[in-house]
Amino acid sequence: MWYAILARDAPDALDKRRATRAAHLARIEALRAEGRLLTAGPFPAIDAPDPGPAGFSGSLVIAEFPSLEAARTWAEADPYLAAGAWCAVEVKPYKRVF
Repeated sequence: MWYAILARDAPDALDKRRATRAAHLARIEALRAEGRLLTAGPFPAIDAPDPGPAGFSGSLVIAEFPSLEAARTWAEADPYLAAGAWCAVEVKPYKRVF
């Protein structure tokens, strides 16, 4: 089943994001390589494709996992969360229609 992982950035998270971006993206790439990724990306903090120093307000990952528990476990192991770039993560079942 598909699951939406909604992460909220901590205040002043940009430097933490930058420091752990490669490790974070490697996990996303692994999902993509396994054919389990629908979409993933950050929410710019301002209305611009490149928010510059304004940074991001959070992230969205929609991916396939065997269970809600597996999706939560995967999300809780993300380098952004461990580094303090993300301050909260919510995982919800997602029904893909289109």
